[in-house]
Amino acid sequence: MMRGMGNMGNMMKQMKKMEKKLAEEQKVMEAKTYVGVSPDEMVKATFTGKREMTDLSIDPKAIDPDDPDMLSDLVLAAVNSALKQIDEEGKQTLGKYTNNIPGM
Repeated sequence: MMRGMGNMGNMMKQMKKMEKKLAEEQKVMEAKTYVGVSPDEMVKATFTGKREMTDLSIDPKAIDPDDPDMLSDLVLAAVNSALKQIDEEGKQTLGKYTNNIPGM
């Protein structure tokens, strides 16, 4: 019976160590900057790892008063590009911790 308690203690220590490492890596990722660009690079959206937009750059050539939908499409493409980068890095960086935890 005592032997099982020792294993449980070791597991708890390993979990705490893993939680600390996960928090550290998450902090590093959140401090990074991610720049998404539209396919023609006329719009750039900059985000933090916390998914907060910090900048939106629009080339004046993208502003066509006769085609406002084009600008919308370019902005959406740039924003989605940046968010996809954040998601992919999260899966690579944090996924090694969360993939083995049920419910994560």
